[in-house]
Amino acid sequence: MAAGTISSEKIDLLVHGPNKPIVDNGFSDRFVLHHFETTHDLERLTPEIAAKVRGMAVTYNTVRGDARTLARMPRLEIIASFGVGYDHIDIAYARDHDIMVTNTPDVLTEEVADIAMGLLIATLREFVKADRYLRSGLWQMQQFPLSVGSLRDRKVGMVGMGRIGQAVARRLDASKVPVVYHSRKPADGVSYKHYPDLIEMAKAVDTLVIIVPGGAGTAKMVNADVMKALGPRGVIINVARGTVVDEHALIAALKSGAILAAGLDVYEKEPNVPDELKAMQNVVLLPHIGSGSVVTRNAMDQLVVDNLKAWFAGKPPLTPVAETPAKAR
Repeated sequence: MAAGTISSEKIDLLVHGPNKPIVDNGFSDRFVLHHFETTHDLERLTPEIAAKVRGMAVTYNTVRGDARTLARMPRLEIIASFGVGYDHIDIAYARDHDIMVTNTPDVLTEEVADIAMGLLIATLREFVKADRYLRSGLWQMQQFPLSVGSLRDRKVGMVGMGRIGQAVARRLDASKVPVVYHSRKPADGVSYKHYPDLIEMAKAVDTLVIIVPGGAGTAKMVNADVMKALGPRGVIINVARGTVVDEHALIAALKSGAILAAGLDVYEKEPNVPDELKAMQNVVLLPHIGSGSVVTRNAMDQLVVDNLKAWFAGKPPLTPVAETPAKAR
C-alpha cells in the first residue's frame, strides 16, 4: 500500500472510542476530527461527513471497526488502532479495500510482560488471599498458611513467542525458571524448545502463560483437553485475549481440581466476568490492566497519532499490521 499523499485540503479523521487527550490534541488545524465515543454514537455519523473521512483512530478495543462501519466511509485510507491486538478490526475488509491498518506494538511490550510475571507470582504465592488475611486481623491469631504454589519448582510453557512472549521469557530466565513454547512455527532468534502441538507441551509443563492474538484462529485453543494435559498442579495465566481460553472449561477445571489455579487479566465477554470465577479463591482476577499505566498508555496514544500523521505526510506508517504492509514511496 502506498503512503497517503500530501495536499492542501483538510483531512477529516473519525475518532472512534473513548476520548484521549493525546489523540484529541495531537493534530494541527489541517485535520478535522469527528468524535464518536460508542458504537451507538456512531449512528449519528452523517453521510456527508462519512464521505469525507480519510483516516480513522480507534482508541480502544471496546469499539469495533467492522465491515458495516468501514463501508460507510468510501474514502477511508487508514485505520490507526490502539493496542497490539486488532481482532476488533475487520482486517479482511481493510485489506480487500486497500485500507492501511496500524497497531501500537513495542511501546507496551515490557509493561504487559511485567503484568504477566506479576500475575504469575501473585497467583502462585496467593498474594491477594494473603492481603485479605492480614486486613481481616487473622494474622494476629495465627500465621498465614504456606502457599501450595511456588515459582521455584515450575516449568513454564509460553503459548505464543512474539515480542511480549519473549519479554516474559526473559523475566523467567532471570528467575531461573525453565521455559518452552508453543506457536504455529518456531520463532526466530530464540533458543527455547518449540512444541508444534499445544497438548504435548501442556503434558511437559505445569504452567501456561498465554500471550497470542485473539480472533478465530486462536478461539478456545486452551480447552478442556489442554487443561487435562496440564494436570492438577497446573496454573494458567492469560494476558492475551479472553477468547483464547474456553472459559466454561476453565471454571470446571478449577472447581474440580483438574488444575490448581489461574491468573486472568482478560475475559471472554469483558467487562462481564462470570460470578463463578469471582467466587473462587484459587483465581487472581485483574480488570484488563496489562498495558494500563499512564506512561505506557500515553505512548500508545501517541503512536496512534504518529501513524496517522506519517501517513498523511506522505510517509509509510510506523507500525503497519502484517496483513496490510506498507510499500516504500
